Amino acid sequence: MKKAKITAYVDAALFDEIDALAARRRVPKTQIIEAALASFLSPDSAEQSEAAIVRRLDRLTRSLERLERDQEITTEALALFVRFWLTTTPPLPDDTYAAAKAKGKERYSGFVQTLSRRLAKGSTLTKELSHDRSS
Repeated sequence: MKKAKITAYVDAALFDEIDALAARRRVPKTQIIEAALASFLSPDSAEQSEAAIVRRLDRLTRSLERLERDQEITTEALALFVRFWLTTTPPLPDDTYAAAKAKGKERYSGFVQTLSRRLAKGSTLTKELSHDRSS
């Protein structure tokens, strides 16, 4: 390994500490200074931890952005459905109201069961929309 010479001035107290450490460990002062410089120039654990935290925060940010987008799609789909339903459904005559209410409860129960099955399978509108767009 090729070595290059460097000349540096340090405080006298620091020089004494380097000298004492070299004597205790029985190594040349150059080795202590090289180790100190290498440690100073390499990323320390705090910097590595910070980089890991930044990567995790970036991942969380992307997840939140996807969640926000999915929530917007859901809200818009629901709003369009409600608007369509409200503008196209005629009012019921009084004599058919009870039968319509019973039929509505039956349909709602079927809706909840279908929704439960789809969620259990992992089939979602968002996945279907993504698949439909890419096809």
